[in-house]
Amino acid sequence: MTPTPVGMRCPACSRERTHVKTVRSLPSAPSATMMLIALNVVVFVAEFVTGGQLVSGSSGTVVTNGVLYGPAIVHQDQYWRLITSGFLHDGLLHILFNMLFLWIVGPQLESAIGTFNFVVVYFVSLLAGSFGALLFQPDVPTLGASGALFGLLGALMVVAYDRRIPIWRSGLGPILVINLVFSVAVRNISIGGHLGGFVGGLISGWLVVHLSQRRDLSVAAMAGCLLVAAASVAGALAVAGGTGLTPNGISLTG
Repeated sequence: MTPTPVGMRCPACSRERTHVKTVRSLPSAPSATMMLIALNVVVFVAEFVTGGQLVSGSSGTVVTNGVLYGPAIVHQDQYWRLITSGFLHDGLLHILFNMLFLWIVGPQLESAIGTFNFVVVYFVSLLAGSFGALLFQPDVPTLGASGALFGLLGALMVVAYDRRIPIWRSGLGPILVINLVFSVAVRNISIGGHLGGFVGGLISGWLVVHLSQRRDLSVAAMAGCLLVAAASVAGALAVAGGTGLTPNGISLTG
């Protein structure tokens, strides 16, 4: 046995570096998850007030000015669409399914990596999802939070792998497969948005899980996430040109 500040420990245990958990560092309530849900609901109400439909058929001022549409981004410099489109939804069922997914997955990831890191992963995934959607369909207006939600799923899979939790036994693998099959099988679903968000979540999740936990590498983790976000924006602008300014229907990212 080896004497240590916390008592006698075996030689192998005494060489381990165990993270100290203080009251301040313990997982808190999923505040960011709740705020994101609230923000999506507020935006949906604004959609309805400005002419949107509760059932389906996105329309109205908020949707028209916020939906992801490549030609408008490039030719009219409306870059905010890369983010605002992730908070718009095509009807009540669309937002209900997405917010239920966020309510289930969000608290698990937020408690695992912390609120700040969670928000970073969410918005990196959102931008990566916008890039993916424009890469596949730059001329089709796209909206929905699923690009960001796929990113949260990807980051949560990174957390599970890091903690040696079997992906398939945990249910994360089947959830991913079901959603990917749904994305391919159902019309008007942006497979590019889903794949882009998932890849963005995997990368930013890996950076957060493996670097931000160490104080000397936390800045590198945030710099890496910023680089992924910047690359997503640059890629989106590169492929967003499209062929015109007349929309050809609505495509959903979830």
